[in-house]
Amino acid sequence: MSYLTTQHHHLHYTTAGNQKHPPILLIHGFLGSQQDFAEIVPTLSDQFYCIAPDLPGHGRSQTSEGDYTFESTAQVLLSLLDDLVIDQTHLLGYSMGGRLALYLTCCFPERFDRVVLESASPGLKTVKERQERVLKDEAIAHQLETTALPDFLAQWYRNPLFASLKKHPEVYAAMLHRRQNNNSTELAAALRGMSTGRQPSLWRALPDIPNPLLLLVGELDAKFVALNREMEAHCSQGQPQQTLGPRIRESQVIFQAVAGYGHNIHLEAPDLYLQQVISFFSG
Repeated sequence: MSYLTTQHHHLHYTTAGNQKHPPILLIHGFLGSQQDFAEIVPTLSDQFYCIAPDLPGHGRSQTSEGDYTFESTAQVLLSLLDDLVIDQTHLLGYSMGGRLALYLTCCFPERFDRVVLESASPGLKTVKERQERVLKDEAIAHQLETTALPDFLAQWYRNPLFASLKKHPEVYAAMLHRRQNNNSTELAAALRGMSTGRQPSLWRALPDIPNPLLLLVGELDAKFVALNREMEAHCSQGQPQQTLGPRIRESQVIFQAVAGYGHNIHLEAPDLYLQQVISFFSG
């Protein structure tokens, strides 16, 4: 097991692959851990150097009170890259990890090359929407703190967002088992700090992103299909080419809806997912 210790974080992470290969930083979603990528990392690591951390509040990572935020989490991930002597990396994020990956891309574009956002969003557009969402997420955080984790998970995954995942019972059961290794109090703190309501709205920043983006969604995930089509339109409003240090923007924003699958493509269809990701990261 590997850890990076900073003033506010004791960040657990794993690596796989040859350090001389192009690196990829993989960021999991809410309730998950770096183990969520266990199915795809063995294949990715044939061509890439894979770095997969446990986000604050998840897995084996430990975080100081008040530092479960986008800003603090972004800084510790950059510190991890610095510690591994990685100036620039590909970036892949799923759901909450996709929102964090988009935040990193908008704020620190020079640290990343190509970026895959799976089932992600730029946040909510208005202050009112964010305030309302914070109240909803606070109620969920309270539920996490007052309900046995297996019962919370059973209720959470009744959300129609995850209906297609249940069509893969073995995958679904293994995912639930991994989730139960988390700590409810830590998860509640992570939700309060990194919920959609707490996320800075990134809509206006989309046209200025210089990095090639792959917006990956499951066709059955209607909410995120619509969101990502709108993201694609916003990204396309940017200039066709912008200088970024020694690089030139490729003006490449690809929207891909994977037929027959939902919110968790990397779990539901890992082979199909790998084809999309490897093709994109390979340029």
